[in-house]
Amino acid sequence: MWKKRKPAIQIKTPGELDVMREAGLVVGRTLQTLVEAVKPGITTADLDAIAEESIRSAGATPSFKGYQGFPACICTSINEEIVHGIPNPSKVLAEGDVISIDCGAIVDGWHGDSAVTVPVGEITAEERRLLEVCEESLWRGLAAGRVDGRLSDIGNAVETYVRGQGDYGIVEEYVGHGIGTEMHMDPAVPNYGQPGRGPLLVPGMCFAVEPMVNLGTAETILLEDEWTVITADGRRSAHFEHTFAVTEDGPWVLTALDGGERLKSS
Repeated sequence: MWKKRKPAIQIKTPGELDVMREAGLVVGRTLQTLVEAVKPGITTADLDAIAEESIRSAGATPSFKGYQGFPACICTSINEEIVHGIPNPSKVLAEGDVISIDCGAIVDGWHGDSAVTVPVGEITAEERRLLEVCEESLWRGLAAGRVDGRLSDIGNAVETYVRGQGDYGIVEEYVGHGIGTEMHMDPAVPNYGQPGRGPLLVPGMCFAVEPMVNLGTAETILLEDEWTVITADGRRSAHFEHTFAVTEDGPWVLTALDGGERLKSS
């Protein structure tokens, strides 16, 4: 009996990467606008409206709206919500909250996907450190996405950094992914694991790396809306994400406005 062949990873041409960069810039600029808008009193529905205006005014299409029935242009996850929170006019941000904003856009059929977690006013030192650790783990993962490396090097870099910073929970059920002509493509990109395993990384591959790190347990609960995922112990979570391309010159962070200059100095 023939074994079922695993799907190949989509390889992009230089021209296709340029279009993905356009989509990535739309996402990056939209997130920048949203971060500036975050303040006590604003609702997550307000943020969603800002996002839709930003994406559509750039000539792009929101990736999330209508995706498997999702009703909004961004995901807005507050405090113990890890990912996939649905914007709602009744969800009002308050001083001391943290909010994760996940955003995607399509340009000429090519996707960009990125997320950021930001404080609403002042938060505790413990919570601020959580955000710092999660964001740095993302950049450690991106830095591992180099030609002739292996896919699992990315998740190993994320996990190694987080484990070295304290007793944080690394979410395992929700992971990064391939990206290109679809928002979610093979392969899955976990935020944990042993290095040196999985497909060889070659120029033209694109992945969305997105660690989700919790203050407490890594265990999750899916709410009745069948979208919002929360921490099982009710403690806070952080989520950061970038889309990047593997290139001969190193990882090109398509959703970072500067393309990932941070990697060149690390």
